[in-house]
Amino acid sequence: MTEPVCIVGSTLSPYVRKVLVMLDLKGVAYVIDPIVPFLGDERFSALSPLRRVPVLLDDRVTLSDSSVICQYLEDRYPKPALYPADIAVRAGARWLEEYADSRLGDVFVWGLFNERAIKPFVWGRSTDTARVERILRDDVPAVLDYLETQAPAAGFLCGELSIADISIAAFFRTAALAGFTIDVGRWPLCAAHVERVLGLPAFVRLRPFEDCCMRSAPANHRSALAAVGAPLSDETFGTATPRPGFFGL
Repeated sequence: MTEPVCIVGSTLSPYVRKVLVMLDLKGVAYVIDPIVPFLGDERFSALSPLRRVPVLLDDRVTLSDSSVICQYLEDRYPKPALYPADIAVRAGARWLEEYADSRLGDVFVWGLFNERAIKPFVWGRSTDTARVERILRDDVPAVLDYLETQAPAAGFLCGELSIADISIAAFFRTAALAGFTIDVGRWPLCAAHVERVLGLPAFVRLRPFEDCCMRSAPANHRSALAAVGAPLSDETFGTATPRPGFFGL
């Protein structure tokens, strides 16, 4: 029997969440080494040269980019398909995945979550409230205005559930963990779509792991997750001392 896939990275990361949801939907067993990238050791640097998560290790490959990992999983485990068969629709799904990874990453991860969670809990620094206010005033509305034009009135972005839905919802879950909620009156289609996708069992099953990590210091995530029954790897690439990544965080 093939060993479970190992995913290195915190369940709080939307990039990790995207991969874990895809594994769940495809019925692929996995274990997690739940480190935040700033607490990765030198072996982690060798696996992920940019010191970013997730990293996937299985019996065939070691990969360190969420989009590359998801495409690999789609190719290796094609059922159920999570990339549209039609090439034009598939290209649209990949664009929305890229929009989530880049723009939603800038706004919700390196913006809100960084200020409200990473800075205080990893680095012991104060939240820049003025920056948070600018993000909420200027960046978030522009993102939601665009997504409101893309969100369907019912169902999913590309007809069937796809990588587009998974990617976008994964970032809004991290935004929610940073205290953000979508204004339903202003962006009703986007709000309903995100709620619909986050209500899928594959997302719901991750919530206890995410919630316990939000209540624990990063260095204690592994023990906290063990207490709630998370599928943990036997070894870890984590350390106790944080170090910045290539993005200055």
